[in-house]
Amino acid sequence: MREVLQFQPLYQQRVWGGRRLQSYLGRELPQGQPIGESWEIVDRPEAQSRVRGGNYVGATLRELIEGHAADVMGPGWIASARFPLLVKWLDCSDRLSLQVHPPAEVAPSLGGESKTENWYVAQSVPGASLFVGLKPGVTREGFAKAVATGTAEGCVSKVSVASGDSILVRSGQVHAIDAGNLILEIQQNSDTTYRIYDWGRAGLDGRPRRLHVDESLRSILWNEGPPELVRGAPTSGTIASCDEFSIRRVVLGRAETVRFEAGEQPRILSVVAGGLTMAGAASGPRLLPRGENVLLPWSADLEFGAPEPAIVLVTEDFT
Repeated sequence: MREVLQFQPLYQQRVWGGRRLQSYLGRELPQGQPIGESWEIVDRPEAQSRVRGGNYVGATLRELIEGHAADVMGPGWIASARFPLLVKWLDCSDRLSLQVHPPAEVAPSLGGESKTENWYVAQSVPGASLFVGLKPGVTREGFAKAVATGTAEGCVSKVSVASGDSILVRSGQVHAIDAGNLILEIQQNSDTTYRIYDWGRAGLDGRPRRLHVDESLRSILWNEGPPELVRGAPTSGTIASCDEFSIRRVVLGRAETVRFEAGEQPRILSVVAGGLTMAGAASGPRLLPRGENVLLPWSADLEFGAPEPAIVLVTEDFT
């Protein structure tokens, strides 16, 4: 397997969604729907990425791994094991619910999955914010009371953000994304979310969305403070590191290149500014535009060039 793997996006309607995946990323979206999420790379029973173009066009990510486990993921990868990450775009035209994902030591008892995730702010409006982590001194009893009285927002740390900022949100940390953010989320392969508070909002069906207060209170890490925000910078470097994955920002000037050698590890390449070209495709150079997320197989030797200044995120260390 010597080629980059591009996938068809899976669009998800959300009450807090909008249309910026179209206006900012140039995507063609379903008409008349608030699209909140685009699942870019996913291997789950209820959702499968399908290859777009190349020698494996139409194949699901699950089929690729089952048929070519060593080529895609590296020697020793068990073909039945799911791809460990889920990559998605979030168009947060409205504020998301205040929520938490259960940590690994709690998730099995709740029938859920842990989910550590990283948010990269690709675009934001002036004054946009993120809520991540409890303020110092907030106790379980105090937070439960605040949830019951509709004042939970005052218990959560809030930070203003701008394009290029990034933050790692670990399982067990209370969080919410404020309105006005377009975010690339790179996370563990999980879809377990417990809503604590939803700002009194109705869902797409006009009814209040279900809350999971008991599960949330059991999942929160009460002694862990808010994480540090990594501010956007015009330099390359690591922006996230945890047991589940690491992410580094690569800043390329015009005509600069970046190369990934075969036999090192599989990687995810995310174009968050500018665009890349890839040489060596049978049909000639391929363009990876802003917003593209691709999987670089373990066995692929690939080089990318920047026809204009570009920023890419490289996710690795997930196997």
